[in-house]
Amino acid sequence: MTTETLANALEEFLSGSCGAVVIEDGAVMFDLGHAKYSVSGESNKCLLHFWSEERNVVRRVLDVESKGESLRVTVQRMGQARPTKLEICRERDPRTTSARRKSRAAYQHILERVLGKSFTELTLAHLSNAVDLERSFGPIYSRGLLRRGQSGFAVLGVNGNEPQASIDAALTFAILWLEVCRVAQAGKLVVEGLKLFLPAGCSTLVRERMAHLNRAAANWELYELEERAEELRQIEILDRGNIATRLVHCPNDAEVEEGFSGPIALVRSLMPEAEVAVLSAAEISFRCHGLEVARAGLSEHLAVESGKLRSVPELVFGFGPAQRVVKDGNLKDFERLIRSVGEVRHAEGPRESRWWRLHPERWLESLVIKDIAAMGDQLDPRWRYSQVPAFSASDRAMIDVLTVTREGRLAVLELKADEDIHLPLQGIDYWARVAWHHARGEFQKFGYFAGRELAPGAPLWIMVAPALQVHPATDTLLRYISPQIDWTLLGIDERWRKELKAVFRKRRGNIG
Repeated sequence: MTTETLANALEEFLSGSCGAVVIEDGAVMFDLGHAKYSVSGESNKCLLHFWSEERNVVRRVLDVESKGESLRVTVQRMGQARPTKLEICRERDPRTTSARRKSRAAYQHILERVLGKSFTELTLAHLSNAVDLERSFGPIYSRGLLRRGQSGFAVLGVNGNEPQASIDAALTFAILWLEVCRVAQAGKLVVEGLKLFLPAGCSTLVRERMAHLNRAAANWELYELEERAEELRQIEILDRGNIATRLVHCPNDAEVEEGFSGPIALVRSLMPEAEVAVLSAAEISFRCHGLEVARAGLSEHLAVESGKLRSVPELVFGFGPAQRVVKDGNLKDFERLIRSVGEVRHAEGPRESRWWRLHPERWLESLVIKDIAAMGDQLDPRWRYSQVPAFSASDRAMIDVLTVTREGRLAVLELKADEDIHLPLQGIDYWARVAWHHARGEFQKFGYFAGRELAPGAPLWIMVAPALQVHPATDTLLRYISPQIDWTLLGIDERWRKELKAVFRKRRGNIG
């Protein structure tokens, strides 16, 4: 394959693989949800560069081979003659189907033995990981029922070889399984609650979510299972302690935009309607209906006249983790990209276009920010923040939209443009972080809502999604949310790109 062919094959695969993982020597080296990459074909060499906060690698590409959702790349490390292999997998779980099936079967036998040893007063009625698409159950989770006389517990477990995302999602399916058991056993058995089994060391997020469930609706029990030793440890979900989360300071938009006046002028000369989003004191994003087309940050350069380093704005463009610095040599490429996006990314644009289809939730977010009153008359349009960063020990959460009511009560808006079964429980994560920081007065301390007095109560939680894209399981999941959380489910018209219009509103008490 020629250098150009190799580069094109890599670009084509990587451009549609923003959530892929890069595996080398059997280990995940990069997660493209966070890492960056570049592909260059210079001096008859195709070079593939990956970098993140943890590592930085460059490999010369010799060959590529597509295998379904994976791209196998033959590479040569710098200074080494012998080629090696790396694999780029769109699926975060690179195991074969047979390997996953074997692992899940082995786990089910382990879970059966542990349940028999640990809950001697209870009898395991059945345990299965059979696919039940009608109820949204796949083969990842082992599901069963423990019973004692006329009472019992729903059981759900997941093994440690599954991706962390599947482990974190376990509570959604556990609640749905609890409901299935209650309906099936109605009149025969009282299903008191749920026993949820997660791998050792993997329960932090689920624990936080369970702390915000309705304790009057069910008895919630969380366990960590050490599979090799077959040891079980119950996790306390009520003693929550400190939430591992921190805010970042709210930047002064006017000051930041003044510092980036050059890049802003260039982008707006090509796309006058471009949205400028201030990400931090040192970085801004340029977007077309929420789709980032360029980003500007401060880069250190050596000043010739003084011999000292100084920070100057640097404009980069490209989608996903692929980025290039705007230079004289690629200015035409940048202009073509900007214009091609602007021509199609509008309400009447062609739906088959990639630029029209990308990041619909960001598109929805951009419209909500412009017309937040459409989400409710009680919301104050003077105060709204999008993509507020709130860090935890393991991730960087971005609160979709944070605003305030006219009475000064905080409101968290979670936006979904497509059907998502996890909408209710994912929203708990954002609501809990906002409630935590608000209780400590940190929003105003960090520069948010300057000059606006905030009411002391817990924030509102508003879920927004197109009416026909609300998952059928949403009502069931919301019935199990703690009554201390004041939530609203807002269904909007499917033609939201043309006009934001509410079709229905559901609140606690509206769902039976």
